Amino acid sequence: MATFLLGINHNTASVDVREKVAFAPEKMHDALQQACADIGLDEMVIVSTCNRTELYCEPGEGSAAGDSNELVQDHVQNWLATYHQLLPENLQDCVYVYKENDAVRHVMKVASGLDSMVLGEPQILGQLKSAYAVAREAGTLGSNLSRIFEETFAVAKQVRTDTAIGENPVSVAFAAVTLAQHIFSDLSQANALMIGAGRTIELVVQHLRNAGVQNVAVANRTLERALELKEKYGVSEVLFSDIPEQLEKADIVVSSTASQLPILGKGAVERALKARKHKPIFMVDLAVPRDIEPEVGELEDIYLYSVDDLSQVIDKNLKSRQDAAREAEKLIEQGVENYQEKQRTLGIVSTLKNFRQKAEQIRDTELEKALKLLEKGEEPEKAMANLARLLTNKLIHAPSVQMKKASADGRSELIDLAEELFELEASNEEVNEFDPEDEKHKNKR
Repeated sequence: MATFLLGINHNTASVDVREKVAFAPEKMHDALQQACADIGLDEMVIVSTCNRTELYCEPGEGSAAGDSNELVQDHVQNWLATYHQLLPENLQDCVYVYKENDAVRHVMKVASGLDSMVLGEPQILGQLKSAYAVAREAGTLGSNLSRIFEETFAVAKQVRTDTAIGENPVSVAFAAVTLAQHIFSDLSQANALMIGAGRTIELVVQHLRNAGVQNVAVANRTLERALELKEKYGVSEVLFSDIPEQLEKADIVVSSTASQLPILGKGAVERALKARKHKPIFMVDLAVPRDIEPEVGELEDIYLYSVDDLSQVIDKNLKSRQDAAREAEKLIEQGVENYQEKQRTLGIVSTLKNFRQKAEQIRDTELEKALKLLEKGEEPEKAMANLARLLTNKLIHAPSVQMKKASADGRSELIDLAEELFELEASNEEVNEFDPEDEKHKNKR
């Protein structure tokens, strides 16, 4: 049975459904072992993020659902629903299934950021590596899925190295911080003020921290959410009433609230600039309606950007990433071909092993005969010549019989393959035909 994956992602299911099928990290170990035991899988890796849940499966011969791939896939879907206390029909219109090479191609796209909500985002590769490590710890990772994921990691690294898929920001949070890096030569010395404490501001804080910003204050109407960010990122929490005081210290201001009226007016910013002795402030208003009065942008020493300004940057960068994605697709197709080639090579391993064992058995048998002749006083030269002759005859006997049969049956392609396999060159000279039956009678004589 073939390797396959069954999944749900941001393209096929709403966030409500994705939340219901997400796996808690602390339960992943047990979930993997339970799934393999219940379904009869040889191997399994579960990838679970906010945007996707994907189950990579290697069916075993004793799969509980029977021998067909379709039945095993149904059983995996039913298990997923049951594990999360859902009805199977709740997932029917959300799941997708990829098999064999399509599954390999899909996971390579995921790892390279081509299947993400934000094209080219880098976090998913780390999440895949984490899922791989957890499956290995749980004992549900075998040779087949290991080969797929290791090849995937190599391709994703090549995509990041050889294309510009992740170079340009395509989220407002990342774009805002990237613009700040263009304005300030050393962000580590900058003070930042965040107004609001929602998801967008949290992303900005993450990017500021990654860029080296040490001093970040978060102003919110209530301190509860700001305290959560303090615990996560080590920010300072302040109330809205503290904004005028904080504004005098801030080199970077990013605002994103749900306020229906502006929070920062021209007068308040003018007073802050005066107190700062006109040291510049970089301001980004990510709110709709706007948190910062447009007139603030008219002030000298103020660099004010709206969400529309950032959208223009993002559109341009998205085009760049889309161009890079086309380059990445070519690398992924090459990665799939490399994986297929390795799989085909693995397919011959057992045949080569049997071939070698048979040759070694013939060798040992004929060597034993030669040693017995030497014990009986046979001249060494004659014993060695006899060993060489018999060993050669035994080794070429079966191929010779099969080639004669193929020739009689008109299977010229098999003769061509034999010539290639044994590196035989056509000769114009007449060659005495070897007949295994004649050789048998000669040996008896």
